[in-house]
Amino acid sequence: MGEHAAGPPARLSGGVKPVPPVPIAITRANAADVAIRWSDGHEAVYPALYLRRACCCAPCLERRPGEGEGTLDPEVHPLAIHAVGTYAIHFDWSDGHTAGVYSYEYLRGLCPCEECRRTS
Repeated sequence: MGEHAAGPPARLSGGVKPVPPVPIAITRANAADVAIRWSDGHEAVYPALYLRRACCCAPCLERRPGEGEGTLDPEVHPLAIHAVGTYAIHFDWSDGHTAGVYSYEYLRGLCPCEECRRTS
């Protein structure tokens, strides 16, 4: 997916609302995992299986807890990463799944780094 500009922050009348961080670079960390550099300087590596398990599309959300997760290929990886407007990304997964859209806000909340896990 590469580097892209986040665009200008929205202007609000009557006050300034903090602008949530957005990705400024989304790349491969290695053959499977995804690296994201955020506009606030934070950098994180998202393991592919972790992201695949976190898919929030309707079919994935409708699974009962634990159902289907054990059947995910531990070697699953993104075949392609696509921008969805200026608010999300979408993966084409090696297991054939292509339905999930990961908003930037959702991705930042999923950040697996130790710093983010401590503050959540």
